[in-house]
Amino acid sequence: MYYYGRMTLRSLFVAAALLVIAAVPARADITAFIGANTTPANRQVRGAALGFGVLLVGVELEYSYTPDDVTAIAPSLKTGMGNVVLQTPVAFMGFQPYVTAGAGVYQEELGTHSDTSVGFNTGGGVKISLAGPIRVRVDYRVFKLGSGALNTPAHRFYAGLNLNFLATCPGRTPARG
Repeated sequence: MYYYGRMTLRSLFVAAALLVIAAVPARADITAFIGANTTPANRQVRGAALGFGVLLVGVELEYSYTPDDVTAIAPSLKTGMGNVVLQTPVAFMGFQPYVTAGAGVYQEELGTHSDTSVGFNTGGGVKISLAGPIRVRVDYRVFKLGSGALNTPAHRFYAGLNLNFLATCPGRTPARG
């Protein structure tokens, strides 16, 4: 004997949400950046980020590296973070603002000091359209590092070249228009 039950309002909502998400093209982008880590002294930071999103919500994986400055007693800092990104679904007058928060692993080194632990970050920025899928990305982040870090929070500013592209699912073709 089988019981089919009735479809609850929750089940109907989940099914509708899945259909809407399946109908919306996913967006992805990649950014190569250079900037400044200002804690405790200005040093160059460079890195890359890969993001993927649907409508307002996205995820991003990012890696960055800041070299040490022994004379300023400023440690090197490597970060690998996973972030949630909330952004406008489209650019307004060529600008697409966003806010982000995430967590990951960091490694801080200076001389014999070495600290590897979990860190957190929050920040935001804007992606500025240049031509076609090419954009400039300007970003600010605050990194809260673990208790073994020499300098926390760490502040980072960067500008980068961003390539935006439409991610398609197998068997789907992007809409033309």
